[in-house]
Amino acid sequence: MDLIGSLALFLAPSKVDRWTRALTDNTFSGIHQLGWFDWLLLVPYFVLLTILAIYGAHRYAVVRGYLKYKHRVPLVPETKFAALPRVTVQLPLFNERNVVDQLLESVLKLRYPKELLEIQVLDDSTDDTHPYTEALVARLKAQGHPIEYIHRTDRTGFKAGALQAGMAQAKGEFMAVFDADFIPPEDFLEKTIHFFSDPNIGVVQTRWTYLNRDFSLLTEVQALMLDGHFALEHVARFGQGLFFNFNGTAGILRRVMINDAGGWQHDTLTEDSDLSYRAQLKGWRFIYLPWIECPSELPVDTYGFQVQQQRWAKGLTQVALKLLPAIFRAKIGWREKAEAWFHLTPNLSYPLMVIVSALMLPVMIVRFYIGWGQMLLIDAPLIVCSFWSVVTFYLLAEHELYPNNWKRAIFILPFLLAMGVALTISNTKAVIEALMGKQSAFVRTPKYAPKAAGSLGATAYKRKSGWLPFAEIGMGCFFLFMALYCIEVMNFFALPFLMIFVSGYFWAGFSTLWQEHQARLRYQRDSAKVEVEAIS
Repeated sequence: MDLIGSLALFLAPSKVDRWTRALTDNTFSGIHQLGWFDWLLLVPYFVLLTILAIYGAHRYAVVRGYLKYKHRVPLVPETKFAALPRVTVQLPLFNERNVVDQLLESVLKLRYPKELLEIQVLDDSTDDTHPYTEALVARLKAQGHPIEYIHRTDRTGFKAGALQAGMAQAKGEFMAVFDADFIPPEDFLEKTIHFFSDPNIGVVQTRWTYLNRDFSLLTEVQALMLDGHFALEHVARFGQGLFFNFNGTAGILRRVMINDAGGWQHDTLTEDSDLSYRAQLKGWRFIYLPWIECPSELPVDTYGFQVQQQRWAKGLTQVALKLLPAIFRAKIGWREKAEAWFHLTPNLSYPLMVIVSALMLPVMIVRFYIGWGQMLLIDAPLIVCSFWSVVTFYLLAEHELYPNNWKRAIFILPFLLAMGVALTISNTKAVIEALMGKQSAFVRTPKYAPKAAGSLGATAYKRKSGWLPFAEIGMGCFFLFMALYCIEVMNFFALPFLMIFVSGYFWAGFSTLWQEHQARLRYQRDSAKVEVEAIS
């Protein structure tokens, strides 16, 4: 993302004596001595950094939009239903045994007339989640709860397919969707349903919060990243009347709107964003209610986090390819079109950052012969656009959400930058696959429930990350070499920023390998235990 691209802007090595001479002579020492080969490196390098900085500068527009229009968030609906409508609660599951109990327990507590409520458990599971959940739902239904169990053996369309199949059997006018790791508050429907008394409203989205925010440094970093999206971006877009997206969970959708927009489609991995833009192009309005909090679970391991981010990066890029032509042709304002571009294409910055990383070392060597003043002339505006926009954006989000505890975010920001670096390779792969039209399965994010998170769950994740962690460690070594080069040329100013790259890549690579090693040990231990029990 632009937050990692911005780090490259600090890398303008010059020895201290050259800095002093540049200041004394009031000139850009050596800037006219560059050869054609040097320009072949510098021009694409700064073009790419400028693109990254533009995405960073967009954060200032988001901050401005938030501060100017946050008062437009409605606290109460303008009117209310005279008679409450029927609501269907859809709970898509796939091999998520660890969180089934807490999910159903919370949903059954929703306050709404039982005769107007329908709960659908949409279970595509292929492991023991299926028989366990089927039996649990049968018991709950026998106790008088309005709950149905729908199991598909064919996962066509993945989550989108499950939602569409469930809607075909649903009786509700409105569809409330909760992923398996969410725990909706008891008054969720009471607070949200009356906003649909306006027939033009198609979606009501609420804000995510996190049950395991304080579980580890990784979960704190993720919470900070998502807080920026839910605290600032959604509010700024909604307040200005711009398009924003349903987040796939913790929200309610009007059934007529879903059908009018073409239904749930599964040609992208972010079916929620796809439907959101199609619906808003049809003229449907969305409402965002950040004051309604819906607790959820964050991934507790690095690989699970990367899997989630890859899915979002690839899915948004797929939506951009699919819908941006229609958005640009639509009879909407240029601001809506521009914001749609920035919303759907930010992940293009990941492959750009890979190219910047490859150019960084030769550019550092070339720029060794360029003066200190050139950094002020060229680099300083880019730094303001990118790096400081990140700082402003996330600190403001934390200040707005947690006014008494926002300063902790200052200490988390360097780790957020490092984790942004850690996503570069995996998300670049996802974006390139999207651009090439390569389809892939919807890979769920492992969920363990807060009680199980300490041991990463009873069912250790059976997966292999392949070449990814080794590539990340290799990139870490590359940036470590650049850090050593900076020491050699006495460019100590760049070292802290280079070490963010080093720590980010090493964090991702080594933590993934360590977690896989622990998973293998657990699997071997569990297998041995099963064999012993079978013999006895």
